[in-house]
Amino acid sequence: MSLFDNTRVAFADKSNRDLRKAYWMFVMVKSPLLVKTGAVLLQIAIRLSLPIRWILKPTVFDHFCGGETLQDCIPSLESLSKRNVKAVLDYAAEGVETEKEFDEATERILATVELCRTREDVAFAVFKFTGIARFALLEKQSANEILTAEEQQELERAVNRADEICRKSMEAGISVMIDAEESWIQTAVDDIVERLMEKYNRERQVVFHTLQMYRVDRLYYLKNLFARAMEKGYFPAVKLVRGAYMEKERERAMEKDYASPIHLDKNATDDDFDKAVRFCLMHIDTIALCIGTHNENSCQEAIDFMHVHELDANHPNIHFSQLMGMSDHISNNLAIEGYNVCKYLPYGPLKLVMPYLIRRAEENTSVAGQTGRELELIKKELRRRNKEGL
Repeated sequence: MSLFDNTRVAFADKSNRDLRKAYWMFVMVKSPLLVKTGAVLLQIAIRLSLPIRWILKPTVFDHFCGGETLQDCIPSLESLSKRNVKAVLDYAAEGVETEKEFDEATERILATVELCRTREDVAFAVFKFTGIARFALLEKQSANEILTAEEQQELERAVNRADEICRKSMEAGISVMIDAEESWIQTAVDDIVERLMEKYNRERQVVFHTLQMYRVDRLYYLKNLFARAMEKGYFPAVKLVRGAYMEKERERAMEKDYASPIHLDKNATDDDFDKAVRFCLMHIDTIALCIGTHNENSCQEAIDFMHVHELDANHPNIHFSQLMGMSDHISNNLAIEGYNVCKYLPYGPLKLVMPYLIRRAEENTSVAGQTGRELELIKKELRRRNKEGL
């Protein structure tokens, strides 16, 4: 039996009611038509200020998020801690555009960092650059266009926000992850994150970059990032994920008539992801790695590599990570075997977290077999409990 087939461990913290609720959640997101229609209707409802809280808060929001405030997240943190799983706390508000909103988001992220200082059940803080900087500004910078004097000042303010978050993280003794974005703004983010790593990763890995391995260039980028870090004398740190904007990337490439930056198929993405994991594990004394995946095969390959090369399960430079509300059979079974596991725990006002929730629904729909696997395991556990009279 595979390590990840143990549903008793996977759902130890879930009541029968919780499992049935999760089951119907995954049934809904399994339908592409329902997800696409629902996403459009939700966006319309938000624009028209229609009352949707009563529908979303006890369903999708509670399943995938820790709460609307940091305080709301405490029960989730405590529940995860009981299973030896730590949290990656993420103020997941998106779609902001003003300097005031960017400053407010920065304050929320800094509050997250401060909480991490006092709690051992939080492994990382995390933020998206578009939470503290205007999308169009990053797009212009990525395209290597000349910024106006005003735009240059705006970019400096954004960089200063990121710098403050990283500095506070270093002082708090924690690490901070910077999420990946769409390819047409990622170049600007890459440049800024590398400068932050060079500044703060001198003695340990404080700043983590995120690489979306569905991009055809990211394995090459990873190897060059590592080489640059060795040359400049700092410790690189990366979170590897498959990617979250596949349809948007392909549609834009087709619309603007340029080669898609995304691999042609899932097999190519899987291959690059696993090669990237192996590359990092081969250099694990100098690079920190967070393996962000819901793919059982990739997790098993990493475990096998660690075993063959006699790397401890709780090696301080190796973490496995999954999203809240997904792949508990991976997270909990890895944790009980002693591996470092963390759950990505988003929080924030319901209205501002909506883009995140829509992406999660779309991700479950588009990833082949993911939702079906979740449903299969839930049914298996409910049958086991019924048979044992639980």
